[in-house]
Amino acid sequence: MRGRRTTDMLETQSLTIRFGGHAAVDGVTCAFQPGTLTSIVGPNGAGKTTYFNLISGQLPATSGKVRLNGEDITGWPAPRRTRAGLGRAFQLTNLFPNLSALENVRLAVQVRSGHGMGRALDLFSRTTTHRELIDKAREHLAAVSLSDRADAIAATLPHGDQRKLEVAILLALEPDIFMFDEPTAGMSIDEVPTILDIIAAIKARSDKTILLVEHKMDVVRSLSDRIVVLHQGRLVADGKPAAVINSDIVREAYLGGAADV
Repeated sequence: MRGRRTTDMLETQSLTIRFGGHAAVDGVTCAFQPGTLTSIVGPNGAGKTTYFNLISGQLPATSGKVRLNGEDITGWPAPRRTRAGLGRAFQLTNLFPNLSALENVRLAVQVRSGHGMGRALDLFSRTTTHRELIDKAREHLAAVSLSDRADAIAATLPHGDQRKLEVAILLALEPDIFMFDEPTAGMSIDEVPTILDIIAAIKARSDKTILLVEHKMDVVRSLSDRIVVLHQGRLVADGKPAAVINSDIVREAYLGGAADV
């Protein structure tokens, strides 16, 4: 089982990915400390989700490095990064569509517990077995207000509930670094506070690193310790929320100087 460290830190060094002649992420150097929530914002097409994909291992970097606790993890596949403490919630849901909500979360608890998923028995055993894993999974479903949907097949859940289920899976993995890519996208107004309260609770622990891609500026203002701004794949601003939001370079990056960043 992976040990816990209070000095966890994520860093990217000149991180770049090119698609043909286009640099979707262009030389981004940035470090993220434990106990902080950093919002990564920028116009559509700025490279925010691509940057997340490079950090979490969904895309291979053209050049540059990703470091975790000082160790170069640039060549690691996504599952190894997850085991090392990088937890990612996707802009689009990333679920086992034909399994129930409870089974989706149970598998994440199972992986985190060290039981693994290699045997068919582990993956498809009856829900009356592995009681501790199931009870833990139910706790995570309750945290995202999905207790009443535990037996629902993931593919049949409304989009908002699928997003909440993905957050429950992320919680079950107990990562050191939480990466949320527009976690409230597609949710109703009534559903949003559940997710925001979870993120705020993680932040309050002070031992986790949180990265948040979010378009809703009220969310960014309320949660962020720091804002990083990407524009055309480049890092153009980095600092305290008030200073970054009011900077000329940020206003210029958003549609004629609009303040909605």
